[in-house]
Amino acid sequence: MIPVLSKSSVRMRDPKRVEQILTSMRNAGPSTLQVISDFDMTLTRFAYNGKRCPTSHNILDDSKLISEDCKAKLNNLLDTYYPIEIDSTRSVEEKLPLMVEWWTKAHELLVQQKIIKDHLALAVRESEAMLRDGYQQFFDHLHQLSVPLLIFSAGIGDVLEEVIRQAGVFHPNVKVFSNYMDFDESGVLQAFKGELIHIYNKREGALLNTEHFKELQSRCNVLLLGDSLGDLNMADGVMDLQNILKIGYLNDKVDERRQSYLNSYDIVLEKDETMDVPNDILLYITGQ
Repeated sequence: MIPVLSKSSVRMRDPKRVEQILTSMRNAGPSTLQVISDFDMTLTRFAYNGKRCPTSHNILDDSKLISEDCKAKLNNLLDTYYPIEIDSTRSVEEKLPLMVEWWTKAHELLVQQKIIKDHLALAVRESEAMLRDGYQQFFDHLHQLSVPLLIFSAGIGDVLEEVIRQAGVFHPNVKVFSNYMDFDESGVLQAFKGELIHIYNKREGALLNTEHFKELQSRCNVLLLGDSLGDLNMADGVMDLQNILKIGYLNDKVDERRQSYLNSYDIVLEKDETMDVPNDILLYITGQ
């Protein structure tokens, strides 16, 4: 077994099964691999020095691009809907319409702010968003081996792309599916493009992008990274799937959510702010 899997933050329901999947993926080699990941609080840190780090939505919420009144309204939405999102006693069916309601209201508020496209880079630069420790090795290693990294995010695509760009790791093998802003010809936000992607419809997002998965038909082994139970369906569009290893970051309300994560993810990382486990698994799978 890979030494990093004995780290104290690592929990596994079935270590033997994990070992079998890893062996099978290693034998198949890097040319059969693709990585499918969530963004906020999966590739980015949940907290730093005890303080919550911003998501791609929060970067805008906390920026100078929106008014104090709008900030207050967005915070009210967060206080109302976030507890519902992480409530392990409610079913996905129950949460679904409420999550759509949250995202829709938040996007409407942002559109009212007439955000200017050219100001997004500064908002990201001034924010406290941070990719997890070890991100450079993660992105660079995948790039060097030409392994596709597909990011499915319920966040804001324009903002999260900027986070990756400013970190210097937006390589050509990275493809993002997210909520993108639609700017008018003078560069002012007028709407959001296409279908809303929220935490529980990433599967639909995955299936809508079957064209993209077709190009990756020979990549039948998937390493999936997420931080919510909604992330588990991100690979549903993958054709001829052979092996999938699901790694879940359990960032918050650890004790009450541990069991549901262990039931769903192969490897659960509790309050782990690093990419150590994915990095070592990638080194192992790719025979490095």
